[in-house]
Amino acid sequence: MRVLGIDPGLNISGYGIIEDNAAGVSIIEAGILKTNDKLSMENRLAELGKELATVLIQFKPDVMAIEELYSHYDHPKTAIIMGHARGLILFKAGEMGIEVVPYASTRIKKALTGNGRASKEQMQRAIQIQMGLKTIPEPPDVADALAVAYCHLHAVTRNEMITV
Repeated sequence: MRVLGIDPGLNISGYGIIEDNAAGVSIIEAGILKTNDKLSMENRLAELGKELATVLIQFKPDVMAIEELYSHYDHPKTAIIMGHARGLILFKAGEMGIEVVPYASTRIKKALTGNGRASKEQMQRAIQIQMGLKTIPEPPDVADALAVAYCHLHAVTRNEMITV
């Protein structure tokens, strides 16, 4: 099974593609989709859509796992902006016929560290250890995306799929 994990954002969206096969879990590709913050919202979303489409076409994931949208009381505008990016990402997946499974950030953190309130640094270290990487994945968006993908595999192997 090939899983694309997405940590959605308008400035930077992290992505990580992992595959579970007879040899175990391995990273196929990981990186960021970055938009030009000097462009208008619609042009940034178009840019993000084009970059994501390239990843989807090239790596052909079986499923996309994405972090659920959350809102912090002190930063509601951030959640709205992230919602635009997340909506576009969901649209692209639907357009290409890819199933999407959302996960709460606390569930993702718990799947990797056993602690639903783990820090960014703890998540980066957990991904490094779990995936056998020599270095910590940078930027943190990449580690977060790999964590979302790993959480999905964890849910599938433990038969804990959520229904949307």
